This record gives sequence, structure tokens and C-alpha cells, in this order.
Amino acid sequence: MSAHLDLDEPVPDAADDGVWLTCIECGDTFAPFDAVRYTCDDCDGLLEVRYADLPTWDDFGGASTPESGPYGVWRYAAALPFDEGVSLPEGGTPLHHVQTLEDEVGVNTLRVKHEGMNPTGSFKDRGMTVGVRVAKEVGVDRLACASTGNTSAALAAYGARGGMETLVLLPAGKVAAGKVAQASLHGARILEVDGNFDSCLDIVQELAARGEAYLLNSLNPFRLEGQKTIGLEIMERFMADEGTYPDRIVLPVGNAGNTAALYKCFRELREAGAIDESDVPKLTGVQAEGAAPMVEAVEEGNDEVRRWEEVETRATAIRIGNPVNAPKALPGIRETGGTAVAVSDDEITDAQRSLAEAGVGVEPASAASIAGLRKLREEGRVGADEDVVCLTTGHLLKDPDAAYEAGGDPEPVPNDTEAVLEHIDAGSSVLETVRERGAKAADSPLIPGLVAGGLGLAYLYRKLRSKE
Repeated sequence: MSAHLDLDEPVPDAADDGVWLTCIECGDTFAPFDAVRYTCDDCDGLLEVRYADLPTWDDFGGASTPESGPYGVWRYAAALPFDEGVSLPEGGTPLHHVQTLEDEVGVNTLRVKHEGMNPTGSFKDRGMTVGVRVAKEVGVDRLACASTGNTSAALAAYGARGGMETLVLLPAGKVAAGKVAQASLHGARILEVDGNFDSCLDIVQELAARGEAYLLNSLNPFRLEGQKTIGLEIMERFMADEGTYPDRIVLPVGNAGNTAALYKCFRELREAGAIDESDVPKLTGVQAEGAAPMVEAVEEGNDEVRRWEEVETRATAIRIGNPVNAPKALPGIRETGGTAVAVSDDEITDAQRSLAEAGVGVEPASAASIAGLRKLREEGRVGADEDVVCLTTGHLLKDPDAAYEAGGDPEPVPNDTEAVLEHIDAGSSVLETVRERGAKAADSPLIPGLVAGGLGLAYLYRKLRSKE
């Protein structure tokens, strides 16, 4: 572990009511709210929020189970800089049982933490409830972010709630329509940049450095304070349901903010004595093959991430080539005994369909966690005896075009009840034929992989339908 990721430092003079900022690179400390600050004044390293008193489970809601009080981000106020924030409210998202996927993947327990059930449909709300509150504390009135979509939607909503002007910079033509619509309706000024996400972030950082806006990307250390409550919820809920903590958390990686936030959550719990070192879940990151700089760094054993100038994937939320939180996230993966894996867009879409068949609707980037778990199980890097939580970060309707493409085609029918019934019956007959042919195909040495992936069934079904 980096020396300045340790939490056993003395309380500095800069602390304000037991809260301060520490640079993870050089160890310098700063007052949390005396000035607008995103990185270290001296070395430009990433900052982390630190606390004089770290809470244990008994400090949350008066008892150690989720049922003991309000369930959401501000249930964990004892682990945050304030008692309350600018709230919609957020958090308290479900930890789904997905028995079909648990059986198919072949792990002891599989739960899915669905962050798409936050107010604006993604985990970003957790960071904004804290970050916008800090913006008010330091006296700024214009907020800004670069975004692949979810950040802009959340910032626009929380900025509106806080009565603040909001700017969002998006890579032109690279953001899902549902997310642009959210930011627009909540009143943000949307600036489309002729470049990728990393170019947008470069511009926003320059605007912030000039004092033109308060930056609320995950470079802002207070954003990650809200996001670490994902880990607190997972640990509390999993223990209440399963009687143990999960062995592994698998999550999509874009800017690596969640990976960094979860790692901080577990370090704080361990330092407070709330969990033992053996209780810390293995952090396992998943990226799309076309945007996998973190995976590259993990596989090559590099201390730093190489910026990918060209990135492409249909999982737009993780189409990022320069994850700014890598200095926090890489140690998190390594120190917890985790790993990272890249998956194809087709594997992501197949996982999205599988989640949907279990009733859990997510956008493509979210499904990367399931796709990554499948791949790691196939490679033997995740054991059959493991208890696993997969994090899904955004709702299905964030990217309706991708959802439509992944789903089945509409079936035109006449405006007549009898004709509709006849069509339904014919469709049932066709489906049964497809199943029979699929079973025979599964025994053929020519296309086992095709059928196993579900593509063969879809192909046969559509061919038979076209002949009706």
C-alpha cells in the first residue's frame, strides 16, 4: 500500500471539526472547506478526505442491521463530512438475488447491487448529494462536470435541487439519449465537445482551475465519500441476509471512482475495527476491451495507467481512456487480492440480456460486471465456493437504444382479437420448434458455442418467424 493511503496519521492542525484532506502522493494535509481544492497544492496529487473518528456499525442507525433506521446515503452520516446533504434522497438500492445467474455462473452466492435504482438512475447520485453540499459550504454557485452521461444527469438534478447553475461537457455524439435528456430537462447547459470524454475532462479541469466553476467529477475527493456508501450498504445487507461478508465485489470500471471509493470504505472499516482484514472483499474491475487501460496496468504489473487516446465500446458509461482515480484504485485491486479483466461488447450485451431475463434491467456498462464474472469463472480465476456481489451502475432506460437493440423485435399483428390469438398460438408452436432444433444443434460438434451463447436460438427463431 502507498504510505499515504494508510489511515493511522495524526490529526493535523488543518482539521475542521475532525475532517481534513490528505494528499495520497506527498502526505501534505489541508483544511477541507477553506478554499476550493481538488488536488494537492504542492504536487498536484489526488486528495482523500480523512476523519479523526472512524465509525463502527453501531454508529449507523443505532444498530448493526439495515432495518435499524433509514436506509440510504445519509444513514452513514457518521462516515461523511456532514450530517445531511442536498438530497433527493439517494442510496438504499436493492441487493438482488439472481438464482438463475448464480446457477449458471457457478458460484456459492451471487447478489446484484442495482445502483440504477437511485433517483436519476445511477450511482452518481451518491457522490452528488455530498459534492453539491460541499459546493455550498465553500461558497460557489456554478457547478460543472465532464460526462459520458450519468454524471451530467446526476449533477443537473442535484444542481437544480440546490438552486445552482450547472454546466455539463459531453463528447459530441457519444452519449446515450436518455442521459442527455435528463441533463437537459433538469436545466443544465449542455456543451458538446468535439472530442472524447478525456478531452472534456481536460477542459473542465481548466475551467475549475480558473475559478469559473466547481468541478464535480470524481477527481473531487468529496464525490467519492458519497460513493463509498455503496460498500457500507453491501456489507450490511449481505451480512444481514447471508451471515457473512462477500468474498468478492465485481464492478465496471470507467474513471475508477467506485473502485477507489470501495477501497476507502474497507480501509476505514478495518481501521475502525468494524471488520477484520480477512473480511475485506476482493475488488475486481471489469472494462470493455476497447477501453481497458486499468486492465492493461493490472495485467502488466504497472504502477501507473497508460492513457488510451482512442477508446470505443457500446458501453458508453465506461468509454474512458484515462481513469483519473487509478492511483487510488490500482492499490485497491492489488491490496485486496482482486484482479481486472476485459470483456467484449458482445459479452456485455449477452450479460445485459441475462440480467433482463432475471428481471434486472441495466444499461450496457452495468452488465460488464456479470460478463467479467463469467469470464473469470471460465478461466478459473474465481472459485466455485465464492460469495460474490456484482455491481450494476445504471438503469436500463439510461440507454434505450442499446436496450432496444439487445431485446427482441416487436411482432406486428392485425387489429382483431381472433387474429391476435392465432398469432400467439403460432408463435408458441414456432418457439417449441426452435427449442427442439436448438437441442439437436447443441449435440452437433459444429455450433456448440453458438447455441450455448443463445445466438443460435435467436437466429432460428427469427428465420422461422420470417417464413410464416
